[in-house]
Amino acid sequence: MTFSKTGLLAISLAALVASGCSTSRFSSMDDQQPAPLTPAPSGTVTQNQLPPPAAPGTTDPSQFPTAPQNSQVAALPPDGSAPAGAADLTAASVAGVWNVNVSGQSCKVATPQTKFGAGYRAGPLHCPTPIDGIKSWNVAGKQLTLYDENGGALARLYSSGGEKFDGQTSNGQPISLTR
Repeated sequence: MTFSKTGLLAISLAALVASGCSTSRFSSMDDQQPAPLTPAPSGTVTQNQLPPPAAPGTTDPSQFPTAPQNSQVAALPPDGSAPAGAADLTAASVAGVWNVNVSGQSCKVATPQTKFGAGYRAGPLHCPTPIDGIKSWNVAGKQLTLYDENGGALARLYSSGGEKFDGQTSNGQPISLTR
């Protein structure tokens, strides 16, 4: 007696369906209930009136919150030189993916060691202006510079120790990179 491949497959499938519906492997889990969750702490909510929006093309700095005095971004020397204790940099020490904070807004920037122009390619992910325009990066001595598509410097940063860089964007906003 010979069976066709299609017939054998149909019989096997019917047997699997019939046997799969009667398993008791998970029946012991039906009796177990998870422990109740601890409620989130509650507090009071305050309500304030927002200022009116600025007209297009104008920016009133008083409408924006300022960074707290204990900000995580280190101050740079006013003359643009490297801060005391800044380490010499290598491309290998910068390569990777960084969490970026620009004036309180966060995003990520990839800094692979893929040659591009006078430095290496860079890839911002959901970054605010001007960091959204980063196309490349390079290191020279103690300084990490992020560049736009025309080779203009968008930000200059220095190592703050460990896996952290602090600096300023070309328009004076504080910027930090951490891993």
